Amino acid sequence: MELQAVYYVIAAILVLVGIAGTILPAIPGLPLVFAGMLLGAWAGGFEHIGIPVIVVLGVLTLVSLVVDFWATALGARRVGASGKAVAGAVVGTFVGIFFGPIGLFAGPFVGALAGELLHGRDVGQATRVGFGTWLGIVFGTVLKLALAFTMIGLFVLAWIF
Repeated sequence: MELQAVYYVIAAILVLVGIAGTILPAIPGLPLVFAGMLLGAWAGGFEHIGIPVIVVLGVLTLVSLVVDFWATALGARRVGASGKAVAGAVVGTFVGIFFGPIGLFAGPFVGALAGELLHGRDVGQATRVGFGTWLGIVFGTVLKLALAFTMIGLFVLAWIF
């Protein structure tokens, strides 16, 4: 197998793992998508994908990092979450990985709820904070997925044209 083909396979794997990472919290999703695209462009000698496209993809990657933190913080702040709720949401997200899709979906909520209860809030307020924090995480995930597919679309269009 030609070395260039190996680079393309590695690039595709990086992109696929990166897409999974937009949902799974332990994997840096869009930076991996970008790394795969950069490797693919490099493997092709930047003939199909030029430097301007790489710069745009890099900017979108940086935007995704800001979106990730912004959406979670916004969701938590809008409902008055404590630091323990945010930490609980992070822990809940990681623990949720071990419980499949339902764990990924419910983990941040349960973690934020537990964090608020540990903070001394009543169950009603803790539930509201848990839900608000969860909404922020879901909103951030949706935005990151949209950015990932936008990046893929730009890459494909640049490759074709």
